[in-house]
Amino acid sequence: MKNLISMRDLSADKILQLLALAESLEKDPTQLDLSRRVMAAVFYEASTRTRMSFESAMKRLGGEVIAMVGTSGTSVEKGETLADTTKVIARYSDIIVIRHPLEGAARYVSEQVSIPVVNAGDGANQHPTQSLLDLYTIQKAQGTLEGLKLALVGDLKYGRTVHSLAYALAQFNPEFFFVSPKSLSMPIHILNDLSRMGVKFKEKTKLNKIVDDIDIMYVTRIQRERFPDREEYEKVKNAYIITADLLKNAKDNLKVMHPLPRVNEITTDVDSTKYAYYFDQAENGIYMRQAILATLLGEVK
Repeated sequence: MKNLISMRDLSADKILQLLALAESLEKDPTQLDLSRRVMAAVFYEASTRTRMSFESAMKRLGGEVIAMVGTSGTSVEKGETLADTTKVIARYSDIIVIRHPLEGAARYVSEQVSIPVVNAGDGANQHPTQSLLDLYTIQKAQGTLEGLKLALVGDLKYGRTVHSLAYALAQFNPEFFFVSPKSLSMPIHILNDLSRMGVKFKEKTKLNKIVDDIDIMYVTRIQRERFPDREEYEKVKNAYIITADLLKNAKDNLKVMHPLPRVNEITTDVDSTKYAYYFDQAENGIYMRQAILATLLGEVK
């Protein structure tokens, strides 16, 4: 495991190894020491949880962090290429964590440098570290990853988190309900891949009829910034709003997850219910990202 670019690069065994390491680090982070190691956080796009949880993960293990947040004030404004920027940053660090608006940017960077590269989100393509922390969260909540019923809700066209999560869970015999407006449905190439893998799924436009039958509801924000046409965004921005009342007959084990930030797709009255799990999910990012950093830096086998 030299880089982490896509969930499709990871076997089920490697996923389970990372989950086990995250669990171990949550219990005892002192078992690993990344002092004298430097992580470069290279974020061409805005981020709160991903960037800060990576920085927290590295620092809690004794490592150091250098960061490029946005391109303002950097040589990118002078016309420096992505390749040259990251080749230089690679001379200053031991691992690069990159977020970029262009699909394929993280894999491209991994081909330019000799140190490990972690994809922290490349456009509407993939977000594998989010998916791994999601898997860790699901396993903690349900006690297993096998045979679960999951509804992925909202922006499934541009939502890189659900793209990665669908591939990640495909190896654990899930049953998916893809719930979205027709204009924001799961990309056909992902549906085709899942079909070839023998994964069960149904596409839905309404959520209320399946709430009582699922184990995980994974809600995503309708992403205004991904829409080329503002009018199209306005048509679908309030397509799904999760309320406490909607969950009144849900199974006891149901957990509502969200990669955050939320806008209005989950109302605050859900926060105090037993189903809300999105803030626990955010915290779990520290432990999973510690596991990823330690693995890629060769501190664990």
